[in-house]
Amino acid sequence: MDYNPHLNRLQRSASNQEAAKGTIEKPDEVVNLVYQTRKNSSTDYENLLGNALEEIFGSGIVELKDIISRLNEMGVRAPTGDDWSEKSFRSEMENLGS
Repeated sequence: MDYNPHLNRLQRSASNQEAAKGTIEKPDEVVNLVYQTRKNSSTDYENLLGNALEEIFGSGIVELKDIISRLNEMGVRAPTGDDWSEKSFRSEMENLGS
C-alpha cells in the first residue's frame, strides 16, 4: 500500500489558549501506515513535479523565482499546461499539500 486510505482531509483548527486542551495524538492508539500522509497514490504529474523539485533543490536552488524559472526551463508545466508563475506555483503547492 502506498497511501493511507483512512486519512481525513486536513482541518485547520483555531489554537486553544488553555494549556493541555489541544488535540494530541496518542501513540498507542494510532496505526502507523507507510506514506500515512497520502490520501491517494501519486499521479504521474505529481511524480514528475516531485522529481523535478528534488533535482532543483539538490542543485542548491531555493529561491521561489529561481525554482519557477528552472521548472519552466525543464519543461515541467503547471497543471493548466502553461508556464509556472509565482501565483500558479503557490496555488498548486497549497492544493497538493491539502
